[in-house]
Amino acid sequence: MADPARRLMTPEEFFAWQLHQEERYELVDGLPIRRHRMMTGSSTQHDRVSVNIIASLHTQLRGSGCRPMTADIAIRTGIHGLRRPDVMVECAELVRDTYEAREPRLVVEVASPSTSAVDRTRKLEEYKRHPTLRCILLVETVLPQVLLYRRNDEGWAIEAFDGLDAIIDLPEIAAQLTLADIYDGLTFGPRWDPADTPPGD
Repeated sequence: MADPARRLMTPEEFFAWQLHQEERYELVDGLPIRRHRMMTGSSTQHDRVSVNIIASLHTQLRGSGCRPMTADIAIRTGIHGLRRPDVMVECAELVRDTYEAREPRLVVEVASPSTSAVDRTRKLEEYKRHPTLRCILLVETVLPQVLLYRRNDEGWAIEAFDGLDAIIDLPEIAAQLTLADIYDGLTFGPRWDPADTPPGD
């Protein structure tokens, strides 16, 4: 019998297979791919940012019918595709004993050196195809900067938020995120400014 990890799988087959694995996987083009964790040196920042976002959203969304989720819950991105965003918000009745969000409104990917390129290209385009998603957040960890992709009547618009004073309004889930809360507990080095470079250097 062929190794299930080496043949095309449906999401249902994938979830049954994932239950017996020690590590967390995503389903990409029908094949299970290990969800790469951050490179050494960035995992603490990644974890802190993810926890901060979940904590802020949990407080704001409690009792609203919306709830934040961790990367344990998947989002279906195609017939043979499942992704695990770092944070996701679903606004629908809680369904017991399921491993995927049915009606996600928001997904968050927290950048790391090993995943940033995929998050900004392939994953982003996969998320945009999901019919119930309204917002996609790409969050940096080396500096306080967030990109928001918001669905509108024409498609998707991009907004940039920079600096700890910035506030991200998310009426789609009746919440907001401040960059001060997202990056609580983290420190950043001074930014390089071209104006600081002496003439001739």
